[in-house]
Amino acid sequence: MVRDELNVLSAFLAVAEERSFTRAGKRLGVSSSALSHAIRGLEERIGVRLLARTTRSVAPTDAGEQLIARLRPALGDIRGALDQVSGLRDQPAGRVRLVVSPLAATLVLAPKLGQFARAYPDVVLDVTTTNEGRFDLVAGHFDAGIHLGEFIERDMIAVRVSPDQRAAIVGSPRYFASHARPESPRDLTHHTCLNFRHGSAGVYRWEFDKGDQSLAVAVNGPLIVDDADIMIRAAVDGVGLAFMLEAQAAPHLASGALVRVLEDWCPPFAGYFLYYPSRRQQPAALSALIETLRL
Repeated sequence: MVRDELNVLSAFLAVAEERSFTRAGKRLGVSSSALSHAIRGLEERIGVRLLARTTRSVAPTDAGEQLIARLRPALGDIRGALDQVSGLRDQPAGRVRLVVSPLAATLVLAPKLGQFARAYPDVVLDVTTTNEGRFDLVAGHFDAGIHLGEFIERDMIAVRVSPDQRAAIVGSPRYFASHARPESPRDLTHHTCLNFRHGSAGVYRWEFDKGDQSLAVAVNGPLIVDDADIMIRAAVDGVGLAFMLEAQAAPHLASGALVRVLEDWCPPFAGYFLYYPSRRQQPAALSALIETLRL
């Protein structure tokens, strides 16, 4: 209905400007009889005559002139808005709303922000971080997300933006000075461990794989957090063992602040992906971000 009304109003304006159904029909690519029928229908709906017609000429009535005065700038604004939005298809510009895990923001997004901002100065990245595993992009009005592959729904289009990742079980030399190193994930039930909460999914059970063996261990300890920096600091201070990504642990392992255990139970797994709902009519700004982050 809205589209039909806009078409009829555009047709009325064309006839009023051309002062002819024939010339307006050629301009719009429709027959003069179709134009006459459409405008007559508009006049009947509003109960006011908009065009005075004779066999030789067409001219707006007073009511028609009043409508033209309001209609011309309004349709101009609408056309301008459509042209502006259409331009987002070809030229990277506008806002891209992202939802990412905090670690993805650090490992994947942050290292490329400078490069992206310099290449696409007309794009605004609006980033929200969350520890929620599965997040409904459409319901949240987000254009895309970045998360580990295991958390992405199958109906999403996913683009790899990081290498494979590995888990790392770590503790400080201070901790191991008074605790034996675990030889198996089952030994963790006798250790003090730091728990991490993944949003509404709750406290994470530590997952392990070795050959054809898979284990998920519910660990216990004095701390439950949803902030990776706090967890790492607690592990470095000797509060307990922590489960984190190898990339998070790497600088602390290199400095000797943390020591790794159970490495043979932590094989590589699929890393981070940028995901979004559809390739159809994808904005140029999102396409530019995908190509910048693509591994």
